[in-house]
Amino acid sequence: MKELLSVMVVPSKAEKGCIFYEIFQYENNPRKFMTVETWENEAALDGHKASAHYAVYKSSYEPYSEHKYTDELIVLG
Repeated sequence: MKELLSVMVVPSKAEKGCIFYEIFQYENNPRKFMTVETWENEAALDGHKASAHYAVYKSSYEPYSEHKYTDELIVLG
């Protein structure tokens, strides 16, 4: 799983409109990962979702995900 997720980082960061993209692994639960990403706008996010590496992620990672969820966050400050 770690290898599958790690290959997403470099191509995602290179995409137009990517402001921040990192995947974290929990130290106290190495089976758990969190992706934190920020995109310039919805069009950039849509472009990311249309990429070849995202298609690999969807087909390779999601079938093994027990509790996949998405939260949209607001930046404070």
